[in-house]
Amino acid sequence: MFTQSLTSYNRRNASVVNIGNCSLGGANPVRLQSMTNTDTLDFEATLAQIIRMADAGAELVRITTPTIAEAELLAKYKRALADLGYKVPLIADVHFNAAVAEAAARSCDKVRINPGNYVDKKRFKALEYTDEEYRNEVERIRERFVPLIQICKDNGTAMRVGTNHGSLSDRIMSRYGDTPEGMVESVMEFLRICVSENYFEVVISMKASNPIVMIQAVRLLVVKMHEEQLHFPLHLGVTEAGNDTEGRIKSAIGIGTLLLDGIGDTIRVSLTEAPEKELPVARAIAEYLDNPEFKNYKPQLSEQAEVSRFFKYRKRKTRAVLNIGEDNVPAVIISGKEPLLNEKGIKKTDVADYISTSDTLIVSTKENPTALQIIKLSESEEHGNSKFIEVSEPICTESNLEKLNRLPDVVIILDTDSSASPVHFARSFFFYLESHNLQNPVILKHTYPDLSESNLIKAALEFGALFTDGFGDGIWLKSDKASATETEHIAFGILQAVRARITRTEYISCPSCGRTLFDLESTVAKVKAATSHLTGVKIAVMGCIVNGPGEMADADYGYVGAGKAKINLYKGQTIVKKNIPEADAVNELLKFIEEDRAK
Repeated sequence: MFTQSLTSYNRRNASVVNIGNCSLGGANPVRLQSMTNTDTLDFEATLAQIIRMADAGAELVRITTPTIAEAELLAKYKRALADLGYKVPLIADVHFNAAVAEAAARSCDKVRINPGNYVDKKRFKALEYTDEEYRNEVERIRERFVPLIQICKDNGTAMRVGTNHGSLSDRIMSRYGDTPEGMVESVMEFLRICVSENYFEVVISMKASNPIVMIQAVRLLVVKMHEEQLHFPLHLGVTEAGNDTEGRIKSAIGIGTLLLDGIGDTIRVSLTEAPEKELPVARAIAEYLDNPEFKNYKPQLSEQAEVSRFFKYRKRKTRAVLNIGEDNVPAVIISGKEPLLNEKGIKKTDVADYISTSDTLIVSTKENPTALQIIKLSESEEHGNSKFIEVSEPICTESNLEKLNRLPDVVIILDTDSSASPVHFARSFFFYLESHNLQNPVILKHTYPDLSESNLIKAALEFGALFTDGFGDGIWLKSDKASATETEHIAFGILQAVRARITRTEYISCPSCGRTLFDLESTVAKVKAATSHLTGVKIAVMGCIVNGPGEMADADYGYVGAGKAKINLYKGQTIVKKNIPEADAVNELLKFIEEDRAK
């Protein structure tokens, strides 16, 4: 199992790894980090950015290191930072080139390599291997990897073995496919070599732009490591999360769900924004764990769970009540201070399924609205015709919940406001329903004082973690101060991030780094402005080819940097237009998408 308990917090006991003066794993706090997006060869700009990141709370800083020239600058950066009183450890980010990794490992505090492209070359080809040929390929990796291990041992350098969903090698893809299982095996091949060489200063990451894939891959890895008695600490992040509200929601869901499971020792929020803006978001996610009541929480209901759903998505089986449950998309309920109905009692919003005009009524959003009363579970026997029953933690005892056996055709509104751990409480409730074969649809409800960034993070984490695990048939996100428009936007954003209900264009965009040869943040804004009407289309905006073509596997179309002021356009993983001038690329992307969708 990937966690000691599915209904209470228990942190995984990872081994401790020292990175410069920063220790992570074990009982150490979750460490925050980010990555430079300047040209590493521009010393003054990069040094200034590292300082801004450290001042914003970065405890570790990663630097793009594509060639020997950047690797040779690392020692100079460390000296300059020390002279200014900064002791933040530096991590070299290396792809493709083993020689660069070996050079960087002599002077940085940690070197990051990607198993998908450290030795293997990514050509998107289907390959076939016999078992013997496959073993020979792994031995070839060993021969190229062991020298780096020895350099790290000699210099006291830590290592991150970081797999990305979008850059699995052709060899792994051919045997395991584009799967979490393939991500796990890609890492395990390198970890086994580290162990055989008695090298344990290793941190692992498993990243994807899809939070569900990322969560499943990390959980599977923890199980696999436990089977092989390995305890390496884990770095968490949703890669190419994007920007604005969408990027924060995706990151909170992917990172926060695993932290709730007790998994994770260092985190990075990858936003298409200035890297120092990532740190407050990362801090808000990590601070969710700091509440003593949360840490000591134990549910009233006993734990009875089928764990298979936590490794491969499976929606809880429900019956339909009204338009909620079974095969219906998750319903969205909104409420707010502003008037939500016009003078004829018809809703003003065109998106939400239901609106609440008080704590006791849900008003149907059909053209001829109908008031539907919400009652408490304790009142259910006196109001047998109600379609909505509200349940909260204080009354969630097995004797009280027995009443639900006589109410098969009602929607349960699960109010988690009174729980110290809404996710763990809700899980225990769903486990109860499943163990008693109760198939009532459930709407998740929680109230936040406002929708500041920290509460946005909480909402995404709490609702997203449950939908990720297949729980929930609707979402009712309430706020004492936010408008109904704001709560509606965030509710639909959470459902979009977990792929439960698609109502917008989806964007996959990297956070930019020294390899990017155009302004990624402004380009993403232009692409969004031109394509936001394309509901359901997934568009990737990538700075370079490191993860770009790979992440096209999860995108319908791609805009990828090909060189200075030159862009390649993709359909899936296939290039359709090459070397388009940057000034024309957004219009060319929109034109191609519209032509392709018209076919």
